[in-house]
This record gives sequence, C-alpha cells and structure tokens, in this order.
Amino acid sequence: MTPQRSAVSLMAKAAQAVASARVLLETNDADGAANRAYYAMFDAAQAALLRSGVPAAYALGKTHRGVINVFSAYLVKEGPVSKELGRQLKRAEEVRLVADYNGETVTLADAAELVNQAELFVKAMQAL
Repeated sequence: MTPQRSAVSLMAKAAQAVASARVLLETNDADGAANRAYYAMFDAAQAALLRSGVPAAYALGKTHRGVINVFSAYLVKEGPVSKELGRQLKRAEEVRLVADYNGETVTLADAAELVNQAELFVKAMQAL
C-alpha cells in the first residue's frame, strides 16, 4: 500500500471513529467515547504525516508516543499545524489512558469536550 493510499485509509478510519465517539457519547459511555475520539485524532495525525511526506516508518511509528512526537516535530514545530491542535492530541492521549488503563472513569463533560475536539482535529487534518 502506498503512503497516499494509507493516508486515505487512515483518514476514513478517523472519520468513522469520530462518528462512533458521538454514538457512544449519546449512550453515556464516556470511556468508550474518549477512546474513539483519541483514535480519531491519532489516525488523522498519522494520515497528515504520511501526506506531508514524512517516511512511513516515522509516520506510522512503533508506539503512540512516538507518532505523537513525530507529529509535533514535523507538523507543529516546523509545519502548518497549530500548537493548540498539537496540545489537544497530547491531551487526548492522556484522557484515553485514563479511560482504558487507569481504572478511573472519564466524566461525560470531559468526553464531550474531547469528541468535539476530535471532530475539529480531523477536519483540520483533512484540510491540510
């Protein structure tokens, strides 16, 4: 699969994850909504990296933190993505870790904010 085709596939996954996050939020599943919102942002970030010409090995990375660091280095510090969007991606990862691993529950308000941010993030990455 070419990097461009991978980017299209990842962006489609991101859009689907946002839609899933909305559905989960409507059923009061804050943890599930936070998870899907994060993955929407993560997939959109990877797609943006691939489209920007970052080598696939770096764009797709071995770890989530690695991808987020490459995104920050290539698209936030040196590129067209705002620092605010970069911070939102990092914050989304933090919230997802709470939802999935820390044994705590994300509040509905935090999940709703994250889903809204994910929608804006995905749209911004599509516009690049």
